[in-house]
Amino acid sequence: MTAWTTRDIPKQDGRTFVVTGANSGLGAVAARALGAAGARVVLACRNVAAGEAVAREIGPAAQVRRLDLADLASVREFAAGIDEVDVLVNNAGVMAVPLRRTVDGFEMQIGTNHLGHFALTDLLLDRVTDRVVTMSSTMHRIGRIDLDDLNWLYRRYDRWLAYGQSKLANLLFTQELQRRLTERRSAVVAVAAHPGYSSTNLQSHTESIQDLFLGVANKLVGQSAQTGALPLLYAATAPGVEPGGYYGPGGLFEMRGSPERVESNSRSHDEAVARGLWELSAKLCAPAG
Repeated sequence: MTAWTTRDIPKQDGRTFVVTGANSGLGAVAARALGAAGARVVLACRNVAAGEAVAREIGPAAQVRRLDLADLASVREFAAGIDEVDVLVNNAGVMAVPLRRTVDGFEMQIGTNHLGHFALTDLLLDRVTDRVVTMSSTMHRIGRIDLDDLNWLYRRYDRWLAYGQSKLANLLFTQELQRRLTERRSAVVAVAAHPGYSSTNLQSHTESIQDLFLGVANKLVGQSAQTGALPLLYAATAPGVEPGGYYGPGGLFEMRGSPERVESNSRSHDEAVARGLWELSAKLCAPAG
């Protein structure tokens, strides 16, 4: 792959994409590009007003549905309103926020970045016809899955390690989902992507002085959101993506550049941990009673 851009997206006429977090940042960029390629795009957003502004840019093929990944009731309500989907794009996320909990009591980063998307995928999978694409990060490399304390109830909280755990969970989820799809002889493919270092509003929501330093880093080394969304778009639309594959920028340290197949660390390929995480996630996301 060399210099793959949005001009290389195949025509998507008649296809439906659900994109979480499509009201801003990489999700908004991806939604616009998919709409320009002819797709029907469902913008799954917690901030509906911001999502509607993006949808107006895309045109009549776009619609906004409220989705709060930090609230499993909202996830279930959203999923119940979706009739068909060719590609599910699990893009939304939070990064390095202070310790707080979702409506269901999960640590916010694992709850939003992984568990919310796990529940959404589980609820929609019987309607997905092509792919499930999940956004991870190079920060998965600092992550470790603690199945005994996934939600940081007993450990001393570290916002960056919690973020790393959630991004590692995204990759383990993708690998385990692909194994299960293969066992079922399903034609649906699970893939993951990461944006490198992309300048988005994600870096301005740590609610700490780190926002200042991250803002400087955005200007010095960050690539644009338009470029950062390319690996996600490649994973979602390019023919011949590898089942269970991982796509990111091909430049130095995978920080920037055109999308290509990249490698994740060994922990992301631990099948025993992936199975354990899946089973725990299913238990945590099951409706009460």
